[in-house]
Amino acid sequence: MKASEIRDKNDEELVTLEKDLRDQLVKLSIARATQRMRNSSQLSIIKRNIARIKTIQGQRALGLGQGAA
Repeated sequence: MKASEIRDKNDEELVTLEKDLRDQLVKLSIARATQRMRNSSQLSIIKRNIARIKTIQGQRALGLGQGAA
């Protein structure tokens, strides 16, 4: 997911998206622990997307972003 796609979402959608990604991360972690994981790169992709969401939420909280210049 690109940062521009995340920026297009409102705050409620970001919270929901982050929750969904965290659920996926837990499921993948369990799959990795039980050695049923097929694609281990998904863990880093999900972590990166969560970090992007948290960064954009932080920027919005500080009043930074596309509108500020």
